[in-house]
Amino acid sequence: MRHGRLWIWWLAAGVIAVAGQYLLPEGSLQASAAYDAIGLLTALAIVAGTRLHRPRRPAMWHWFAAGQITFVLGDITYAIYDAVLHLSPYPSLADAFYLGSYPMLATGLLLLVRQHRSSTGDLIDAAIVATGLGLVFFIFVLHPVAAGSAASLIERVVTVAYPVADVLLIALLARLFTSGGARTLSVHLLVAALTMMLAADTAFSVIPLYSTASTHPTDPMFLLSYVLWGAAALHPSMAAPPATGRESARVGPGRLVLFGIFALLAPALLLVPSVGSDLVGRVSVAIGAGALVLLVVARMSGFVFEVRRQSAELSRAAMQDTLTGLASRRHFEVALDEALAAGRPQMALLGLNGFKNVNDELGRPIGDRVLETLAGRLSAAAPSSCLVARLGGDEFAVLFADASAEQAREVAAALAGTLSAPVMAGGHELYVGVAIGLAGGAGLSPVEVMRQAESAMYAAKHTGEPVRRWTPALDERAGEHVRLGAEIRTALDNDQFRVVYQPIVELPRGRVAAVEALVRWEHPTRGLVSPAAFIPVAERNGLIVELGEWILRTACHRLAAWRAELGEAAPDRVSVNVSARQLARPHFAATVAAALAESGLPASCLAVEVTETAVFEGGQAVVALHELRALGVRIALDDFGTGHSSLGLLQTVPVDILKVDKSFVDNITEAGRHTVIAEALFQVSSGLGLAAVAEGVETAAQAEALHRLGYRLLQGYHFGRPVADPDFALSAAIAG
Repeated sequence: MRHGRLWIWWLAAGVIAVAGQYLLPEGSLQASAAYDAIGLLTALAIVAGTRLHRPRRPAMWHWFAAGQITFVLGDITYAIYDAVLHLSPYPSLADAFYLGSYPMLATGLLLLVRQHRSSTGDLIDAAIVATGLGLVFFIFVLHPVAAGSAASLIERVVTVAYPVADVLLIALLARLFTSGGARTLSVHLLVAALTMMLAADTAFSVIPLYSTASTHPTDPMFLLSYVLWGAAALHPSMAAPPATGRESARVGPGRLVLFGIFALLAPALLLVPSVGSDLVGRVSVAIGAGALVLLVVARMSGFVFEVRRQSAELSRAAMQDTLTGLASRRHFEVALDEALAAGRPQMALLGLNGFKNVNDELGRPIGDRVLETLAGRLSAAAPSSCLVARLGGDEFAVLFADASAEQAREVAAALAGTLSAPVMAGGHELYVGVAIGLAGGAGLSPVEVMRQAESAMYAAKHTGEPVRRWTPALDERAGEHVRLGAEIRTALDNDQFRVVYQPIVELPRGRVAAVEALVRWEHPTRGLVSPAAFIPVAERNGLIVELGEWILRTACHRLAAWRAELGEAAPDRVSVNVSARQLARPHFAATVAAALAESGLPASCLAVEVTETAVFEGGQAVVALHELRALGVRIALDDFGTGHSSLGLLQTVPVDILKVDKSFVDNITEAGRHTVIAEALFQVSSGLGLAAVAEGVETAAQAEALHRLGYRLLQGYHFGRPVADPDFALSAAIAG
């Protein structure tokens, strides 16, 4: 039998035994023997459970076992008096055993209560319950017992001692009920046992006071309390350590109802005729009511204090950033509002560059350490009169309560230099750039100042400046971008975009080896809108993802149609430009695979062109390129030589094609550094086994010079402008 189920078998067997004992003739020797046997087995069950589960604090269970054994000794002594000696002495040795068991049980309960640490509010709740129940117990049990007892002093003392002991247990039970922390099933069984014992004790005392009925019905109640004591000891949770945390006294619906009942209990007792007409009853009710009122007032005062304390904590939390210890956004907004009312404040909004990649690649704990380090630098470098705050994410702010625009710019420039130094976090040396937007002045609302600073900060991010002050031109540009963004949405819905194709020719054969797909916008009122105008806007508002997918699908279908129509005269592949936003999507490779499947175009016939900037920071973009390479799609690095670290990227990015930027081609016919660089770039591509494509070829002389350097793939206006239906034969003739 597994130990975990032993308590269930004990409980089931105990209930059956109690039922069997009750069915035996009242007062018979068999009934007394069965009664005492159940009590002794309970004591043994408590001892067995303690040895079996070995709780960390066994003293409590030892006291329970001692109390149970002592109580059973009282039962046995009483049975000997009654069945053997045929005597009914009162008080007797049995009463000594009975009364002696109460301190032992109370000691065990006190040890149990001490394991459940509670707040002051819980203690007051226990006092309210104990006072209310004690008042009822005194009026209906203790006072009648004391008043109706015999004249003998020892008899009176013993008679009163029983309900007094019950009152003590009631107080401990109330304390246990209202204690904080979680309770195990073993504790719940103990509470049930104690409740059953008190109910039996009370019934045993009340029945003779108010009727002539037998107290025999209380026997199964006592025995069930025995069984529950044993079950509590045999349950495995009796060895569980007490909860280390402490729950504060929370006011739920149950406790509110509890307070209401006990607050009305005293005046309700006066409605009972035997209480309202009795002097002792009225005095008892008055004392009990006064005590209850004082306790409830104390509890309500505790509630008020707790609410105020929590409100103060919430206010402090709302005014301080938990991660960095800087002022919070709310704190900054309040201070900015006050500063605007008093003078002409200036505000600097600082946004970190590339911080998202730190979180994505190294994890949020490293990112948090970076933020903490930068916050410390910012606090140390900012003037003491300034308020430094973290507004959220990777944005910080500095408030100059009284400073000129020039002073704010000087401090902002110094802060940019301080924050640009590398950060050591988790064994990594990290470089996190910063863009700072400045705004401020009189007559503005806090919302407007923060909006202007944010606009300036994003403008600084866009241009690469460390510091940028807001000007009305930024709003005009932003407004134009908003309008253009809305029109891009309309253009996508109304098919205003067109895909055009520019040939990439192969020398010396002169055939069109590939085409690059480019997008054009035929606006109904603006006319032809330059990609330089709408592509950056689509990048910012995210529509580039939808636009790019449409270009990809259109280009794949078009090349598939050319292959079916022209056969070997069709280009070998089509190149499609892909933005950083598209690469950042986790399922971009699946989108490309779907476009190839829909069009029937082989993956080797597609090349995706990415800029160095799009993949420089690594992360999901590089993962997407590896997934595309696995599909068989070719990767072209566009504008090669103009980005952050061109040669370094060739070690981490899967590249098949290098597209040499037009800036190296413009002066290729003249001797100088451009020719040297162009030749070096070709040698790099050749050494790595990559195809090199020279962009921006506009003259035959440039084409000839590039051919002499070794370039075999050329692209530019000399061979054909981007059009919807290229003349491949004409482009080949020009190349030839």
